Amino acid sequence: MLHLVRHARPRTDPATPASTWLLDPDGYAALDALRTSGRLPVAATWFSSPEPKARQTAARLTDAPVTVVDDLAEHRREARWFGTVEEFRDTVRAAFALPDVPAVPEWEPLSDTRERVVTAVRRLRSSHTGDLVLVGHGTAWTVLVAALTGTPPDLDAWSRLGMPDVWTVEDMPTAE
Repeated sequence: MLHLVRHARPRTDPATPASTWLLDPDGYAALDALRTSGRLPVAATWFSSPEPKARQTAARLTDAPVTVVDDLAEHRREARWFGTVEEFRDTVRAAFALPDVPAVPEWEPLSDTRERVVTAVRRLRSSHTGDLVLVGHGTAWTVLVAALTGTPPDLDAWSRLGMPDVWTVEDMPTAE
């Protein structure tokens, strides 16, 4: 099985890219609750996005080794965001509506995110047996789940994802 963990709540800083944010200590209680919830497998191989908030989430969730996989990074958004949370959600929804076009200049098209993440996960699945726990990001996991299940991206599920949260996918093919 694949267990896709969305990172815990970050400490946001509009002056820096989201890919550099650290965890907000006020979110540690939710993270510790997930660790003891029974929603994650006891024995698994762990991987993480390279982003600090994902690596810190993984480190708090397990004592097992965690391998960083660069291609598990979130939908790349080089341009900093200066709008409201609702404007951000609307812009990400627009990215899902037109996945081959950057929703904002300097944002990665979601089709590129999907290709990068799906390829990485297929590579991990083909070289590891048993449960995999992947710690990463909501948008990346949304396009991954859609690709693995052959369904459209579930934007309602994306908007309900907590920080942290877990999606479990039963299994996946190792090739297209």
